Amino acid sequence: MTEFDIPMKKLTLIFAALFCIVLSNASERSKLRFAYDVDFEMNFDNREFYESNFSSSMTIFGARLTPSVGLALDEENGASHKLMLGIDIMKDFGSEAVSNLFQEMSLYYNLEKQIGNTKMGIYAGIFPRTAMEGSYSQAFFSDSLRFYDNNLEGLLLKFHRPKAYFEVGCDWMGQFGATRREKFMIFTAGEGKVLPFMSLGYAGYMLHFANSGRSKGLVDNILINPYARFDFGQKAQLQTLSFRLGWLQAMQRDREYAGIFVFPYGLEFDQEVRNWNVGIHNKIFYGQDMMPYYNNYDNAGLKYGPDLYYGDPFYRIHDDGTIGPGLYDRLEVYYEPKLGNILTLRVSALFHFHSFGYSGCQQMVSLRFNLDKFLNHISK
Repeated sequence: MTEFDIPMKKLTLIFAALFCIVLSNASERSKLRFAYDVDFEMNFDNREFYESNFSSSMTIFGARLTPSVGLALDEENGASHKLMLGIDIMKDFGSEAVSNLFQEMSLYYNLEKQIGNTKMGIYAGIFPRTAMEGSYSQAFFSDSLRFYDNNLEGLLLKFHRPKAYFEVGCDWMGQFGATRREKFMIFTAGEGKVLPFMSLGYAGYMLHFANSGRSKGLVDNILINPYARFDFGQKAQLQTLSFRLGWLQAMQRDREYAGIFVFPYGLEFDQEVRNWNVGIHNKIFYGQDMMPYYNNYDNAGLKYGPDLYYGDPFYRIHDDGTIGPGLYDRLEVYYEPKLGNILTLRVSALFHFHSFGYSGCQQMVSLRFNLDKFLNHISK
């Protein structure tokens, strides 16, 4: 989005009106305060994928600044309300498109409330994707999606328990238009500890990929991922020693051009060991092509591709049209020093393999500064 659909004056009036509604219902002893946040992210990702046809070789190098301001209201019953207004400023280094510097507005309401042993959170509006805390495989969301699509537009509900976490949300990604498809996603994730070293969890989404004035058709894209996680880091006296075994099950149907459901599936085994801030993270997936309609085209000649699938394209398994199950291995070696509560630095090298053949590599450096983490830390 390069132009704001709503003028700044109207956004300001909406923001003020919403806060007045909250303020009018607050008790006299409620505490009203000024709220602010700044999030900075720099990402370097050099992709050398010439050994395969899953994705193009390129270098992604850019930075994002997302300042936001607003009003917060703390009630006696423990509920904390926030109304925030911000802007997403993002630049790909080396590009000359200064007009695309301002990506989109953020405008959201946030509630945090403790109810017994459950901490409930609500986000509504246009808010940062980082509000999601669920554990999603790269088959759901790729690294490039997380960097370029920084915001969700919709609703997110979160519930923290002493030994469990659960979230469910809706991201409305496309309003019906002449060339724009109607598109939204309902997603959910959760995890609960059943033993000191074992947790059970899941992730899932349902993507509604409908038609536009130009493109006909409707595609159902459903993906679920139950898993078991084992953490032996403390017992082994390591920073991390974990194993995750999960099942990926998709249900997809191109109503216009196929008519029937297809059910690609696979088993994913995730292993990570880390000590002295140096880690090795390996993911092995054995299964079918999780993106069977990736190379399909609609009646307007537009390829489905990443508009329909948001995960890493390596989960297509085969890049030459081969049909049948296959093996995908993602190996990452990284260094992530402890620089404080608000600054994260990660340097890593990733290697991709399919059926024991080399598919390409990435060299990545990411730096992230989050002021909200610091404010939450000092408030405790």
